[in-house]
Amino acid sequence: MYQFSYAEVAQDIEVDARERERQALDHSIEQLKKADADGPRSRAAIEAIYTTRSLWALVIEDLASADNGLPEALRAELISIGLWIMREAEAIRLGKSDNFKGIIEITTLIREGLK
Repeated sequence: MYQFSYAEVAQDIEVDARERERQALDHSIEQLKKADADGPRSRAAIEAIYTTRSLWALVIEDLASADNGLPEALRAELISIGLWIMREAEAIRLGKSDNFKGIIEITTLIREGLK
């Protein structure tokens, strides 16, 4: 019978969680790239904005939780970035911006930081 320490199991869970976060960010980035190519009034843009805002709402909620293990200063910075992304996505939705590239660039940097 296999016996694993709590630390081994916890580490595996953390690795799995980071991989899922990377996959979610990858999906958002791909949708944003398609939206950028198709234009801010396209169906792809609507889907990308919805996905991006939903993803960052979840990320911000997790970062704001007292149970989040990241250092408080890093959590605060990531929350600020997430709020900026959500504002930019809303500006695109309202026709006030078409800054998909900025959102893509920042999201890509965050995703790379998860490695």
